[in-house]
Amino acid sequence: MSEKIYVFDTTLRDGEQSAGVAFTVSEKVEIATQLARLGVDIIEAGFPCSTPGDLEAVQAVARAVKGPTICALARAVESDVDTAWEALHVPGVEEPRIHVFINSSDIQMAHQLGKDREQVLTQAEAMVKRAAKYTSNVEFSPMDATRADPRFIFQIVERCIDAGATTINIPDSVGYAIPEELGGLFRAIFENVPNIHKCRVSFHGQNDLGLCTANTLTAIQNGARQVELTINGIGERAGNTSLEEVVMAIKTRKDFLPFYTDINTYEIWKSSKMVERYSGIQVQWNKAVVGKNAFRHASGIHQDGILKMRENWEIMDPTEIGMPRASAEESLVLGKLSGRHAFKIHMHRLGYDLNDNELARAFASFKELADKKIEVDNRDLVAIVTQNVSGEDLQRWRLESVQVTTGTNMVPMATVTIAGPEGTVTAAETGDGPVNAIYKAMNRLTGLNPRLDEYLVKAVTENADAQGEVTVRVEQEGRTWTGRASDTDIIVASAKAYLSALNRMSAVNARNDEVRANP
Repeated sequence: MSEKIYVFDTTLRDGEQSAGVAFTVSEKVEIATQLARLGVDIIEAGFPCSTPGDLEAVQAVARAVKGPTICALARAVESDVDTAWEALHVPGVEEPRIHVFINSSDIQMAHQLGKDREQVLTQAEAMVKRAAKYTSNVEFSPMDATRADPRFIFQIVERCIDAGATTINIPDSVGYAIPEELGGLFRAIFENVPNIHKCRVSFHGQNDLGLCTANTLTAIQNGARQVELTINGIGERAGNTSLEEVVMAIKTRKDFLPFYTDINTYEIWKSSKMVERYSGIQVQWNKAVVGKNAFRHASGIHQDGILKMRENWEIMDPTEIGMPRASAEESLVLGKLSGRHAFKIHMHRLGYDLNDNELARAFASFKELADKKIEVDNRDLVAIVTQNVSGEDLQRWRLESVQVTTGTNMVPMATVTIAGPEGTVTAAETGDGPVNAIYKAMNRLTGLNPRLDEYLVKAVTENADAQGEVTVRVEQEGRTWTGRASDTDIIVASAKAYLSALNRMSAVNARNDEVRANP
């Protein structure tokens, strides 16, 4: 009989540690709600002691999301453990989890903590006991375990289980492990920790050497029954283990992996697109399972095989992850004469159930695009929904119009009009280029002046009449905000994307000011 593998999703915590990513509270709640639909078992909602905003976000997720266990991360420090419990201790939360961690490799104990082994053992044991006074659901991680002395890992794991840990996570914190080596470590833990049967054993992998999915599957084969994953593999440095890769490997290779998860794989693609949108990190085209090219075929030999039987060249059916088939993109019949009802039905088939306000905004954008573009396919529709669904609480300012003059031997100038709390206001600025002039005008209108950290343009679809998608990242005082927008006019898309980032920045600043004013 196959055994269940518990899915611990850390998109909202380790995923958010990706450089340049900062989810708002509402985005965290929306992503967590989607993760619940996806069927993850545990959601690590954040690191509450890191900022007042993260404390608020974990509380908001704990209040809003039912089904999965909600988890908060804490260093093996009294204030961290207490703050984690403060974040989780909200009405209606069942069996919240506190995840306690401490460095375990000699290099990190000496050069980061400045402690010896006995001090670390004592501290870990005490903080697990402290967490266990709040909840019976305690996870312990000896950080950098794959570079630690295995004998020390056996010792600290045994002590923390006796102290009350019910889940022991073995993290490959710097992506150092090789699968064969990792399998040996897991076997040794089961052989040398006498009380290991009292807890569930977990694995957390980083992708510094591109081996985290292989390592995760190896850990499962050697006794791990929980795996720590993120959507799209986002995370610190080179990222974490991709949820979609591990889940689909288990589902596709049951002959080799006699296990199962409770993941509803039909929600994978929608989850991937949501995280891509809110993180601002684009999924690479050749990314396994959810990449744009994962189910596309360019070679004549492959195309011939696919036309004869899909299984010739595809080991997974794209519909199993909720992805629209490529043939659906090619046969799309929506156009400028399509009605509102047909649009709503088609969006439902793509996995978007829109309320009346969202439908009205998305349909208006669709009609506007259909007048400009000969063909509107599913990728255009996803971009439209991305712009018009969710995030209403972030829209302090709305773009009314943008006009630029530019050319050879003249100074570019932009005139921008936005609507906001102060009404409709207009400003004109010159700049090094039309986009720079637009952004200077917006800074003047909003009173914000962040540094532009990244400006990225790509075509949503092919051909000369394609929509352009612009992603911008802005930075101020060490914090980063992302904005994204699409339009057939790249200047308009650039303005919308920048204003989206300013709206996010304003909303987060206002929320943090409120938290500080009402501690």
